[in-house]
Amino acid sequence: QTLAKRALEIAAAGGHNVLMMGPPGTGKSMLAKRFATILPPLEKEEMLEILQIYSVCGLLNKRKGNFQRPFRDPHHTISNIALVGGGQNPRPGEVSLAHNGVLFLDEFAEFSRISLEVLREPLETFKVTIARAKETLTFPAKFTLIAAMNPCPCGYHGHNVKVCNCTPVQISRYKAKISGPLLDRIDLTVNLLPVNFKDWEKKSEGPTSAQIRQRVVSAREIQKERFKNTPTTANAFMSVAQIKEFCALPKDGAQVLELAMKKLGLSARSLDKILKTARTIADLEGVKDIKKEHLME
Repeated sequence: QTLAKRALEIAAAGGHNVLMMGPPGTGKSMLAKRFATILPPLEKEEMLEILQIYSVCGLLNKRKGNFQRPFRDPHHTISNIALVGGGQNPRPGEVSLAHNGVLFLDEFAEFSRISLEVLREPLETFKVTIARAKETLTFPAKFTLIAAMNPCPCGYHGHNVKVCNCTPVQISRYKAKISGPLLDRIDLTVNLLPVNFKDWEKKSEGPTSAQIRQRVVSAREIQKERFKNTPTTANAFMSVAQIKEFCALPKDGAQVLELAMKKLGLSARSLDKILKTARTIADLEGVKDIKKEHLME
């Protein structure tokens, strides 16, 4: 799954959200769980923020001696309150427990529509605000979303061998659970194809997790210098002003984006995400300026 590995490398390097789609058994869950092995180490300030959240939740003992980024993977039956926080005595939810780390949502389309829609605020603002009659609380929620889903209820729509038994209405209803506004907040979408026997049998020839992590760390060092003395920690979390400052279009870049916007119906937010992601690809290559090939990828 070379394409998926590339997408996850870019995601780790810039903090970008990823959606993986493909039939059962193509490695979506395995790749997501290995994602933690290529993430950069935690900064001291990030660790303190995580410890504060876990302390509020009474989970400090679970973080004792753990210097890895949080990796939360709630089951798809989770309630919207457990996911984003709240309750009678408001507490942080899974999105806050994933702060400075990863929130992995497997079987993405099986989550309730309400649970998925409440993700829109933290994915946009990197925080959750809960208003009650007596008080209003704000919990941090700056995380990387890794989502995985099948292309249809049975899982085999578009499979080159197995026959899909779903009706067009069932497929449409299944995909409709992931709304346009939510998809608009996901930087990278990658389709995974079934693995053939020859690929399964042969020894992997790609880079190891340690080698990928080294490239990720180098890219993050560039971003650390870029965003020095600002609250921004990675390219995915850039403000509009920072996008204008650090994501200058290359020659013919505007033409590429205009054509993509017309052909693919991209929103203005999507164009911003393309620029952020292209900035990360350039950082992985260690080059100062975004090039046309970065936008094309």
